[in-house]
Amino acid sequence: MKPALLWLRQDLRLEDNPALTAALAEGPVLPLYILDESCGAASRWWLHHTLTALAADFAARGATLILRRGEPATILADLAAQTGAASVHTARSFAPAQRQADRAVDTALRPRGVAFHRHPSISLFPPERIKTKTGGAYGVYTPFARACFEAGVSEDSCPTPAHIPGVSGISGDTLADWHLLPQTPDWAPGLRATWTPGEAGAHARAQTFLAGPVQHYSATRDLPALPGTSMLSPHLHFGEISPRRLWHQAAQAGSGAHMFLKELLWREFSLHLLWQHPDMRRTPIRPEFAAFPWREDAAALAAWQRGQTGIPIVDAAMRQLWHTGWMHNRTRMICASFLVKHLLIPWQAGEAWFWDTLCDAGEAANAASWQWVAGCGADAAPYFRIFNPVLQGQKFDPTGTYIRSWVPELAQLPDAALHAPWMAEPDTLTRAGVRLGNTYPAPIIGLAEGRARALSAFAQIKN
Repeated sequence: MKPALLWLRQDLRLEDNPALTAALAEGPVLPLYILDESCGAASRWWLHHTLTALAADFAARGATLILRRGEPATILADLAAQTGAASVHTARSFAPAQRQADRAVDTALRPRGVAFHRHPSISLFPPERIKTKTGGAYGVYTPFARACFEAGVSEDSCPTPAHIPGVSGISGDTLADWHLLPQTPDWAPGLRATWTPGEAGAHARAQTFLAGPVQHYSATRDLPALPGTSMLSPHLHFGEISPRRLWHQAAQAGSGAHMFLKELLWREFSLHLLWQHPDMRRTPIRPEFAAFPWREDAAALAAWQRGQTGIPIVDAAMRQLWHTGWMHNRTRMICASFLVKHLLIPWQAGEAWFWDTLCDAGEAANAASWQWVAGCGADAAPYFRIFNPVLQGQKFDPTGTYIRSWVPELAQLPDAALHAPWMAEPDTLTRAGVRLGNTYPAPIIGLAEGRARALSAFAQIKN
């Protein structure tokens, strides 16, 4: 039996991995990971640890995970020749760079008689499966989600193999060669305290969520002070857990899981949008927004990035992002709205910061969500919908627990003053040890001023 090459990408798991199962059916398997050079810093940290865990999982079953860096077409063609492999198996990707790489791989392997197989692994549905009644692609989430529920997620599942016969004599890079971890300074202690990358960590987090919080998901998912969300997004992004297995496990958890299933379908919708709009990270889906009068303001962008805007709910969330590589979904919307509307800074700048600092920085969900907030994407929130961060904080963090945990310099303020300290009486600030512009910044823009400026900018392209 000839060996098969298993090219791993965003399917870094053994359970329910169709590409692995197909490769094993042919004979010995050579698992291979080729470095994705586009990863942001937080994703690189995660990648180091998940590859460490995955290599151990393969080794425990008899195979060696090979690491390589370079052009996939060249690497795969050379390995096929070196091992005598008859086929290459990989996960089907929605990302434009990976789709281009697939075409190059197919072109390189075909003359050599090596088959190239792509398998559904990172999504619930292949891109051609969910279509409108006229055969087109959906551009609005709600009918897309309805069509997904009607189509039903496949109940097929591939078991975790007990033994994986490997291929010997093949060398690769060492993980340390890639320098994925931060050097000096070490900015990752918060990530280490928050996450356990790898398949085992993914399953442990899923089990914790499905055993309790999912039942109250609709009520708690918008409250950043509570552990009401799954925090599975990085595990899903790296493919450490099968989306279809997670779907069926959640569906069996009871009626409270329906809202969580809809969130999984937002991820799916984002993937399908990326398939339709390969340049979604840079180009607005709604073309009229190409003429939007954005502002370049390096100082304001830096204040937003550092969590020093003077708006407590925004600063709390941006500090959470820097410390943990993750941010609560509600506060992602608040922070994004503040950047693109109150500050009029291009959404691409926010997308780029999230790309570098989020562990779950997927090309599809990150860009689709930023375009949604900016009003320029498919099924976007209207541009004139401008979140008031004070009202958002009062509604979703009413006791200030979230803000106090991430903005400790405001911790002694009473609830009534916490969300808008610039409106507090001077005596209240003094008693709490708060000196605006000193211990905590004054707002970098007035909220009414920012709102009026955003609406004026929108009117320019509307007309």
